[in-house]
Amino acid sequence: MKEDLKTTGVTGYSKRLATTFLLVTALVCGATVMVVEVLGSRVIGPFFGAGLYVWTSLITVTLVALAVGYWGGGILSDHHKNHTDWLYALIALAGIFILLVPLVKVPVIKMVLPLGLRLGSLVSSGILFGPALLLLGMVSPLVIRAAIRETSGVGRTIGLFSSVSTVGSFIGTVCTGFILIAYFNVDRIFVAAGGGLLLLSVIYTIMYRSSWFFMPLLLLPFFVPETGAMKSQMLPNGTRVTRTFFKDSFYGNIQVLEYSLGSKRTRELLVDATIQGGIDTATGTSIYEYPYFLKFIPRAINPKGKDCLVIGLGAGVIPMWYERHGVRTDVVDIDPLVFDIARRFFSFSVSGESIAEDARYFLNRTEKRYDYVILDVFNGDNTPFHVLSKEALTTVKQRLAPGGVLGINIWGNLGTDSYMTASVVRTLKEVFKTVDIYPGFDKSVSDGIGNLELFAYDMAPVNITSEMLAGYEVHPMAGNVRDLMHKKFEFPANTPAITLTDSYNPIDFYDLKTKELNRKRIIDVTDLKFLMS
Repeated sequence: MKEDLKTTGVTGYSKRLATTFLLVTALVCGATVMVVEVLGSRVIGPFFGAGLYVWTSLITVTLVALAVGYWGGGILSDHHKNHTDWLYALIALAGIFILLVPLVKVPVIKMVLPLGLRLGSLVSSGILFGPALLLLGMVSPLVIRAAIRETSGVGRTIGLFSSVSTVGSFIGTVCTGFILIAYFNVDRIFVAAGGGLLLLSVIYTIMYRSSWFFMPLLLLPFFVPETGAMKSQMLPNGTRVTRTFFKDSFYGNIQVLEYSLGSKRTRELLVDATIQGGIDTATGTSIYEYPYFLKFIPRAINPKGKDCLVIGLGAGVIPMWYERHGVRTDVVDIDPLVFDIARRFFSFSVSGESIAEDARYFLNRTEKRYDYVILDVFNGDNTPFHVLSKEALTTVKQRLAPGGVLGINIWGNLGTDSYMTASVVRTLKEVFKTVDIYPGFDKSVSDGIGNLELFAYDMAPVNITSEMLAGYEVHPMAGNVRDLMHKKFEFPANTPAITLTDSYNPIDFYDLKTKELNRKRIIDVTDLKFLMS
């Protein structure tokens, strides 16, 4: 490396400078690896969800790419004398691949969609992030080989650079997960990360090769187009859809879409491309069926309730309905940004508390008891298993007042792949005396998959009558929701099911087919531009 960095015969200060520059390189590259891995979930999440399979795919691609990179970098360091020239050339190439992510993500996702949830997430991760991660993996053996020629003590040098690279990974993970995602557009973070690697390589060529030839590389980040801007387009039926809000929070990609057709105006909240609520902007009433179940049925079972807890805010239509009917309502949601969006775009306001916290953590720490607990934290392909275990549901029961009702909205399957849905029901029945199942869809024209509303309480079963629903307003777009409230469903006695517990809760694994169908439905009805940028 003395020849590489032109330090033959120079002072110790120059050697220290060269070693310091290599340490900075190890730090930056270690950080960039984790930036790419963490951000990867925000790139492919809108299509494949942000659950088990996406993270498994990202971790797999990262580990395989780094392993191959370590091996390839070791071979390269043994066969070429100009270690640092190769090192910074590879770093520059990795930067270019990272800059390409915002440009190629849409065509790559389109290409792999037919592969399904598991294989699609794995292949897209490999194509989008594998090349850059492999090149960054090659950095470690090359930078250590270069550093060994500048320092004495092989073991100490390897330990130092490995430690610095790991510290960089720590910094990249923490900064990306805790800071960058919340304040910057994901594509802009990729551009900054790629630009940082290019800058590192250009500094090397200027300092140690006295060459300005690669300076134009620093212009590349400015050619990556800005994304996330407000977009509008006309649908084939004449409806205009406009995106009025777009932001990545700590917990998912949040969008607000507005639809207009003639005098009709509606507004939807989407998290990772799944609808979390929609309203008629003129009346503020829900245009979707499932909120009406969670509003009307608990009230019909226990008409004198005074306190409600809603876990999972969405657009806020459920807690505001309870408030309008004289029920003080507390709301818990893990994402603080959702509260801001609900207030800004959906006029959310309650007299109770608004608490940004994990559902189970709140349930464990609070001692307050409620007449109604509404659990709506499932977005179709990411089921927080820790709130559906027997232990968690037992805690929910302890938070219910006498005569209290638990209402749950889940994306379930009543068809041939009902194992996990039936398991949720079985687990509820081990905690509560009565569990009612209401499909939020017409089973005669459905494949048995969709929103299911579950109600659990410690009383004799209550059958919903038309009189119980009298006076409650339903938006015309919610269809035949009143009729559906008279159609309970019951799994046959021999339906396979298990009890879900904290120690064994494989809901993400066994619900794969149901989740894949949900994602396919989303893709079929949503323009890709509104999902990806």
